[in-house]
Amino acid sequence: MAKSLTESFRDVLIGAPLRTEDMAHQAISKKVGLAVFASDCLSSVAYATQEVLIVLAGAAAYAATEVARRDVFGLAVPISIAIVVLLLILAASYRQTIHAYPSGGGAYVVARDNLGEIPAQVAGAALLTDYILTVAVSISSGMEQVASLVPALQPYRVLMALGAIVFITVMNLRGVKESGAFFAVPTYFFVVTTLITLGVGLVQWLTGTLGTVHGVDVLHHVPEQLGLFLVLRAFSSGCAAVTGVEAVSNGIQAFKEPKSKNAAQTLLVMAGLLGVMFIGISLLAHQVSAVPSESQTVIFQIGDVVLGPFVGVLIVATTLILILAANTAYADFPRLAALQAADGFLPRQLTFRGQRLVFSTGIIVLAVASSALVIVFNARTTGLIPLYAIGVFLSFTLSQWGMVVHWRRTSSLKPGETRATTHSELHYDANWRSKMIINGIGGTISAVVMLVFAATKFTSGAWITVILIPVLVALFLRVHRHYTDVARILSLSKRRVRPIPHRMKTIVLVDDVHIGTVRIVEFAKSLGREWTALHVDYNDRKTSVVERKWKERVGEGELVILCSPFRKLIDPIKDYIQSELDQDPDLFMHVVMGQLVMDTPWAKVLHSNNSLGIMQELQKLDRVVVTDVPYQLHAEDAAVAPKDVPANGEQHVESSHLH
Repeated sequence: MAKSLTESFRDVLIGAPLRTEDMAHQAISKKVGLAVFASDCLSSVAYATQEVLIVLAGAAAYAATEVARRDVFGLAVPISIAIVVLLLILAASYRQTIHAYPSGGGAYVVARDNLGEIPAQVAGAALLTDYILTVAVSISSGMEQVASLVPALQPYRVLMALGAIVFITVMNLRGVKESGAFFAVPTYFFVVTTLITLGVGLVQWLTGTLGTVHGVDVLHHVPEQLGLFLVLRAFSSGCAAVTGVEAVSNGIQAFKEPKSKNAAQTLLVMAGLLGVMFIGISLLAHQVSAVPSESQTVIFQIGDVVLGPFVGVLIVATTLILILAANTAYADFPRLAALQAADGFLPRQLTFRGQRLVFSTGIIVLAVASSALVIVFNARTTGLIPLYAIGVFLSFTLSQWGMVVHWRRTSSLKPGETRATTHSELHYDANWRSKMIINGIGGTISAVVMLVFAATKFTSGAWITVILIPVLVALFLRVHRHYTDVARILSLSKRRVRPIPHRMKTIVLVDDVHIGTVRIVEFAKSLGREWTALHVDYNDRKTSVVERKWKERVGEGELVILCSPFRKLIDPIKDYIQSELDQDPDLFMHVVMGQLVMDTPWAKVLHSNNSLGIMQELQKLDRVVVTDVPYQLHAEDAAVAPKDVPANGEQHVESSHLH
């Protein structure tokens, strides 16, 4: 069968459909997995140091001398080291999660398995929010890099960001394997370019040839005294660097076999690269006296000093990784949404895989939500960051304490003993104590960071996340209650039902008499039951023509005329059907209606389509069954149609329904 124009365009855009059995061939290697699941984490080094410096700018503005100001900005180095220590603890904790829950799902699955339904939905809400913000933050930061390189593009950041989201959305609709392979090159290009920049900068520093930043205006900031609260705010802002650590644990099933081993190794490589690059950039930023600025990013300032005329290479690499960092969210958001939907907490449509074996509905939802954030916050990273990390660290906390419960439950097992849980299986582990301690430390630190972030960033926008997560959890629970109620109503588990036949009366809705009308009459007659035709009299002149044509061209069956003094179409039909049902409680009413099906978008626009609205209204009535009989009209049919029928004559079709 030939494909339609729409199907052909879709195949060109996102690729030809894949068979279900091709799922195994869509698994990705560790090299591609690093690009898919680590791009978010790795890209954060492009703005994490800058976010720390932005907070420290207040104390720097309060400093009396240039040396004192430089010392204030120098605090970014020890803060970065502390954040990397946190990163290593989280990486060790999530490595254990990967092996304990090889089916993936991360914090959501761990919390549901060990902490209960409400904590699981809190983790799910936090992670889904995090992924939406990941796209908005990374894309916005990427556009800031572009604007640093080409200042004339500053006014177009939002439009460029939206274009980038559309591009990544289309690539992910093509499938995880294909998008991962495409994005792997820019990811490794960024890692290599950044490491080369750090290496060259280190050599210049050791040889005394490293320059400093000049002529860059410091971002205007209200002066404030340096104190513990300000340092904690800087630390919490820099913790944006560790967002995305959980991504690998959420996407274990995307890896080739052995899945858990490959995912765990990818996580360790990601943590190592991130730690080296983050500390290196913070150290180099201090040595070149980089400052937070509205016109130039910190990465640009470092590259300008270290690489000189080749700074464009670093900025291109950084921009690409920031844009592609959104790919991590595109890999994990649809998977997590599908998990929650399968559990009945989100619409079931999110569990369906598209023609490229990806959860296409989730991908589109993510694109729409992140685009809205980009527009609202004008593609500014600093405005989005306060919304960002609180949800991330909330999910970290729930995941790690869930693992503590997991190891505690494991402690009761004997060697060789196993026990099934909701999403996994408990196995005896002689090292459960040390693993529980690691997860306990990770959970405690995550909780502390989350509270610090909530306290220091609350008035800057974190309050939105604090309110949003409970609202989302309430929505999830409401969806779950609906699905539970529907399942309970439809259940036959406690009753045995013997289907019995009912009396049935068939009616045919007739709007005009033409070849399409003949089709629905033929269908009604093929049922082998008595049938009656109905026509709504909302136009006296047309009704008389319909009655005459019915007698002349159909000549059988009763044509009942329903009066409609207010020119309403559906109400007279509903009243007629309801009166028939009231007379016989054992009666089923079978309503047969027709619809003209056009093969071109232009033809569809020129015809109203009332059949869908009529069907929706009639389906609200109990014991009413509606059948829609299509009649296909093709453009080539006009060549063989009679030439002597005027367009406004009695054969004129008033609408695209046949009743």
